[in-house]
Amino acid sequence: MRWTEAAALGIAAVSVWMQQNPQPPLPPAPAAPSIPEVVGPPRVQPPRFVVVVDAAHGGSDTGARTSGGILEKDITLSLSARLRSTLRAHGIEVVMTRQSDMDLLPVNRAETANRTQGAACLVIHATATGSGVHLFTSSLSPAANERFMPWQTAQSAYVTQSLKLESEIDSALAHAEIPVSLGRASVEPMDSITCPEVAVEIAPLVGGHVTEARPITDVSYQKSVVDAVTAALEQWRSDWRQ
Repeated sequence: MRWTEAAALGIAAVSVWMQQNPQPPLPPAPAAPSIPEVVGPPRVQPPRFVVVVDAAHGGSDTGARTSGGILEKDITLSLSARLRSTLRAHGIEVVMTRQSDMDLLPVNRAETANRTQGAACLVIHATATGSGVHLFTSSLSPAANERFMPWQTAQSAYVTQSLKLESEIDSALAHAEIPVSLGRASVEPMDSITCPEVAVEIAPLVGGHVTEARPITDVSYQKSVVDAVTAALEQWRSDWRQ
């Protein structure tokens, strides 16, 4: 018998033997050791910088009648819309309490501001008396911030910050050569708002040695006021948490 034939017979015999004597399956390969996931501290999101703009009056509440017979509710809404556009152009998020000529109770305005948890709230007013811009903060005395604040005096926990915000706006308006007067008042919804807030009341610009007489409706005058307030809020964005 030739060698090749013998080899073939040997291979066939082995194959038959393996079929008659099956080998147990090989054990599965051990799983790779799992590497525990490293979990770091939770990421803390920075607080949102949101400005609430409240256009005073609206609907059946017309407010004062300015020179030329223009109603305060219309001026405040127009000025608020202009301020919103400018702030958004500077990357500042804005929430409006009203965006149309509608009746809105003071409690609803305060609820919007408080729900937003804004970094600042500006209550926009207009008047036919005085010159330049009048800034008001709440007349409440400062108080410690507690978990549950009485609704009628909730602003008391933010009065100190409100005064700082007022100072920022005052400086920016003065830099723009717009006359400013400061005051304290208890005007709805100011005392119920739980964030730094200032009432900004625009009056006509009376001519003087550094100012030119301009009515409230003057577009360039309004732009000067809005630009100054925007500059103040940009600065406030860096200061409000200090």
